[in-house]
Amino acid sequence: MDTPRLKVLWSFARPHKGALAIGLVLALLGSATGLATPMVTKWVLDSLGSSASLAGPILALLGLMLVGSLIWLTQWILLGTIGERVVLKARESMVRRFFRATIPAITKRPTGELVTRVTSDTVLLREAASSSVIGLINGVVMLIGTLVLMSVLDPVLLGTTVAAVVVVIALFVWLMPAIAKEQEKAQDRVGRLGGVLEGALRAIRTVKASRAEGRLADRVLVDAEAATVHGVRAVRREAVAWVVAWSGIQGAILVILGLGAWRVDAGLLEVSSLIAFLLYAFALMEPITELSQNMTALQAGIAAAGRIREMDALDVEEDEVSAPAVEGVQDGPVLELRGVTAGYGGDPALKDVSLAIPRRGHTAIVGPSGAGKTTMLSLIMRFVEPSSGKVLLDGREYADLPYASVRTRLAYVEQETPIVPGTIRENLLFTHPDATEEEVLRALGEVRLSDKIAALDDGLDTPLSSTSVSGGERQRIALARAILRTPDVVLLDEATAQVDGRTESAIHDCIRRRAREGAVVTVAHRLSTVIDADTIVVMEAGRVRASGSHEHLLATDTLYRELVEALRIAGDGAPVPG
Repeated sequence: MDTPRLKVLWSFARPHKGALAIGLVLALLGSATGLATPMVTKWVLDSLGSSASLAGPILALLGLMLVGSLIWLTQWILLGTIGERVVLKARESMVRRFFRATIPAITKRPTGELVTRVTSDTVLLREAASSSVIGLINGVVMLIGTLVLMSVLDPVLLGTTVAAVVVVIALFVWLMPAIAKEQEKAQDRVGRLGGVLEGALRAIRTVKASRAEGRLADRVLVDAEAATVHGVRAVRREAVAWVVAWSGIQGAILVILGLGAWRVDAGLLEVSSLIAFLLYAFALMEPITELSQNMTALQAGIAAAGRIREMDALDVEEDEVSAPAVEGVQDGPVLELRGVTAGYGGDPALKDVSLAIPRRGHTAIVGPSGAGKTTMLSLIMRFVEPSSGKVLLDGREYADLPYASVRTRLAYVEQETPIVPGTIRENLLFTHPDATEEEVLRALGEVRLSDKIAALDDGLDTPLSSTSVSGGERQRIALARAILRTPDVVLLDEATAQVDGRTESAIHDCIRRRAREGAVVTVAHRLSTVIDADTIVVMEAGRVRASGSHEHLLATDTLYRELVEALRIAGDGAPVPG
């Protein structure tokens, strides 16, 4: 067995080693009651033959049954509880790791695969980390104990039994690694299936609009079919192992019965001993079954533990606990980029960018697709780290500040404006859960959603889903969440991409009001939304190409002029008539 991976599994079980030891003792005691039963049965038969009192052996049988039942009940509850706690701890560890992970670390893996780690793999871990090792030890003890007691009853019949057991064990040793391998491959395929399916369902509208339902289903089912192929191979091997094992034991029992009857007839063996021996022979399948099932569960759990521990390799955002929080100052830019180069692992998306964001006012970032606009916002939000250069907040480098201290000064509305599971109220309070009702209503008023929310039957407590609100309303809810309190910097990524003209006007008014109190940074392709910004920064190929007012850039920068002309915007900011 893979020792390093077994150590990984043990790392999950180690906190419960005391309870596991108790579980092992209970298992051994329960097995002892089972092993004693055939011997007590022999006592009953011997008492019948000698006309002795049956009270003693009958009471012993009842006692063994009651004590054994109590022991197995206690052990089952104990190990089941341990298993659930192991699952909870593994899930807690992964969930917290996912939310602490850096954006590049978490986004380079399919979301469905990460979900599978938390759901499916932890279930496989449960049995392996709690009862499998105990089951293996108990199965070995039961097997050895059964054979020892058989030898006490009749060494000759024992030889036939041992031969059958050796064949069965050899078969399992040969087949089990292949079974575990196929099960591991099947589980890996299930993880891939989850990743592809999650992405496909997220884009279900695009899938349907492209008439790609069949193609996507075929693509998702490739992994499902592969998982089935590996699962069927494992089932076939298990079936062969069990049929041969059952046939071997049954054949051995027939031989024992014939040979034992001959020995009884010859006066070499008592009838009670033969019956007790047969009871042990029939019971042989129990430890063999326990051994094989727990070995399979253990190997599946070891593979799952390895996949779960892989999540520990995700890079996380580490904060120094003792790092002081950053306090606002009155002079200089609130944010500054100095010679920053940054990206996502390949070619840098930003190259030697320097930019200062004033403490008040509206700064707009424009440029063609792929210019690095959204990456700049990600850099400001500290979702990505610069490979060179510095980012400063109030003159202090990000590297010297806790993540939370940076982000508490910022508000961010991302381009896709995802909703948070819950009600409209919970979405609005997501950043500031202690905000008052008055603050919530004021923020909704600023984005012109008050009437819409008031018209709903449950108002702010209406469950929010991707189908209950439009894309524009989702953006306005996100904007309301961002402006619920007055942050030092509001970052808007395509804030008006999915809204109508009336709502766009409301957002413009909101931006202007916020720009008088603090800094607003917007990214937009629709230049009509940013032409009145105090400063417009033009980006191209990851660099700052030019900056200035709309009029200045229109007169001095050819790329900006081309962008304006392409969007048919006149020099005064009004749309050019078609």
